[in-house]
Amino acid sequence: MKKDTQNKPTETSEPYYPQSSLRENIEAIIIAVILAMFIRTFIIQAFKIPSGSMKETLQIGDHILVNKFIYGVKIPFFNISLIPVTDPEREDVIVFKYPEDPSKDFIKRVVGISGDVIEVKNKELYVNNEIQANKPYVIHSDSRIFPSKLANRDNFGPFTVPENSLFVMGDNRDNSHDSRFWGVVNLKAVKGKAFIIYWSWDSRNFGVRWGRLGHLIR
Repeated sequence: MKKDTQNKPTETSEPYYPQSSLRENIEAIIIAVILAMFIRTFIIQAFKIPSGSMKETLQIGDHILVNKFIYGVKIPFFNISLIPVTDPEREDVIVFKYPEDPSKDFIKRVVGISGDVIEVKNKELYVNNEIQANKPYVIHSDSRIFPSKLANRDNFGPFTVPENSLFVMGDNRDNSHDSRFWGVVNLKAVKGKAFIIYWSWDSRNFGVRWGRLGHLIR
């Protein structure tokens, strides 16, 4: 007997149009760019050391990562900080906007916070009348001592750090353009805390400083 198949329902499905590989790649690139911008703006940013003001802690050609989250998430263009984890402390190595030219980024070590009295006597740093001696990161490369009337490098202060400000100095004390010369850093200008060296290139010897890779900044 011949079966009647005329009225038998048939399965139907909507046509499938595979997404083009070009579109997939474009979407992946856009997502990657947005993620990278988010991380760079709010969490971690890379910087390169261009000068020797932080020797021997940081060498010319060191590439570092800076934690931007630790001092508070900053909203771009508004100078507003949200969710601060902590405030900068003495001995932190920080990146900040150079007060005399905010388009430039500087890196120095915090030696004084709000309310501290800073004084330099014959190259020796005093904080609240206590000498800051035997700091392993401090170097002096010039034996000359200049009076305060000639320059602030070797004799400075006493100076009280204002509210919401930081007094910073380079570890290479005789070759650092820092708060002794141009004043304090406003907390709002701080970008973050330097914490690790991820790459280091010695341009003089044209080679990688392998021993510095992964070195924590203290």
